[in-house]
Amino acid sequence: MGLNYSYEIFMPPRNVGKALNRLAELAPRDRDTPPLRVTLPGGEQVTVPFTSNFKSEPVDCSANGTLELDTSIAIGVDDTVREFFLHDSHRVDEQGRVPVGYIYLTVRFSPAWHPDFASLQFTAASSSMSRMFARSASVRTAFTDLTAATGGVCCVLDTEDDTFDICWLNGETFSGETVPGARFPRFHDLVAAWHGPVE
Repeated sequence: MGLNYSYEIFMPPRNVGKALNRLAELAPRDRDTPPLRVTLPGGEQVTVPFTSNFKSEPVDCSANGTLELDTSIAIGVDDTVREFFLHDSHRVDEQGRVPVGYIYLTVRFSPAWHPDFASLQFTAASSSMSRMFARSASVRTAFTDLTAATGGVCCVLDTEDDTFDICWLNGETFSGETVPGARFPRFHDLVAAWHGPVE
């Protein structure tokens, strides 16, 4: 079994469409993936340049449940991205970014443990990508920026141990704080601190 590190963003369910549209803007421009239509709870429809379980047929999530997407996003190149990911075959775009994917996205619209918030979990596809997730400031910034731009309340990094690294909380970036930790002994305490719902 390899490493499966992930960034998880929490936001009000009504913000998921905005997050998916923003994610589509971050997709590499040279992808030839057919557009995928997704129907969200409440009937909102979004179109994204990704696949769902590697298929491009329309996906209906109007009855809640989960949404699975196979994504690729453009990430700024820093030393860690260069070490773990950048190869001769990868082209850096005019903004100094390189396409990273697949990154597997699971959207849970109303998880039982925090039903007022949706969860967007972005999981690395390989052990090498997982290590890059954990060490790259550029990757971390990509996910905290996505959280900020789409009304998220929290973003954590899961490195498959007993703690989660808090990256973003209530409009502020965090570094060096975990849950469990001194400030948040349990994940429940972190959820209780979320300001929201946030537009």
